Amino acid sequence: MNAHQSVSIVMIEDDEGHARLIEKNIRRAGILNDIKHFLDGTSALDYLFNSPEGPMLNGPALVLLDLNLPDMSGTDILAKIKGSDGPVKRTPVVVLTTTDDSREIQRCYDLGANVYITKPVNYESFAQAIRQLGLFLSVIQVPDLAD
Repeated sequence: MNAHQSVSIVMIEDDEGHARLIEKNIRRAGILNDIKHFLDGTSALDYLFNSPEGPMLNGPALVLLDLNLPDMSGTDILAKIKGSDGPVKRTPVVVLTTTDDSREIQRCYDLGANVYITKPVNYESFAQAIRQLGLFLSVIQVPDLAD
């Protein structure tokens, strides 16, 4: 990620254990970016679109999205992000979920997901997948607000 812009990571994950694991392994991969954690879609969408620190008003972010949330489906959140106008639409979305149903995967890509990762059931494999995601996050470029 560019040195001149700090990309905040917005993690939408209702499982506290998964959230801790994700954060720990992103840090382990050397990613020091700010991580904002939301347990449900409503508060996450409010942050993305309305918060002064959110990507709509304050610049680049990357979303880590779980599909199984208590208040709405992750695909609804994805549709709202990618169907919006303005900077939020360009926010890269990494879907991180236990669902490996091929129709669901296809649907997420159709809606505009940038990456789809299935959470391995095994703890060590999950930790490994997140470390690799961290390495990926360290090299990807995200669109700047001004572009």
